[in-house]
Amino acid sequence: MSIILFDGVCNLCNNVVSFLIKYDKNNVFKFAAIQTNAGENIIHQNNVLNEGKWVILIKEGTVFYKSDAIIEIAKQINGWPRIFKYGAFFPKFLRDGIYNLIAKNRYALFGRKVTCTLPSEKDRERFIF
Repeated sequence: MSIILFDGVCNLCNNVVSFLIKYDKNNVFKFAAIQTNAGENIIHQNNVLNEGKWVILIKEGTVFYKSDAIIEIAKQINGWPRIFKYGAFFPKFLRDGIYNLIAKNRYALFGRKVTCTLPSEKDRERFIF
């Protein structure tokens, strides 16, 4: 099992989680918002650096941040989104630079919620609370 930690009040992040659920046909991922007690516990248990600005993937005890997390996630999903795994061919400074630009402006571009979005009943077992 792989765990994806995400910003639960970020509209972009919530939409990406919904997107991943759709393409994660093998139910590889569990999700936790960083603002929840479960998210905080996972962060502390895995010694995760958390600035609240990036997606974090924990896979088999290894922590991936930013574009590395996106590439590792893409390797594990089905369908056309697997194309993002080829981001590994670009220099890390370039892909993390693009990632940082989007992360820095995500609230202005996509908005934010006051509280974390609750998953649908169908997807509830995919989340760690």
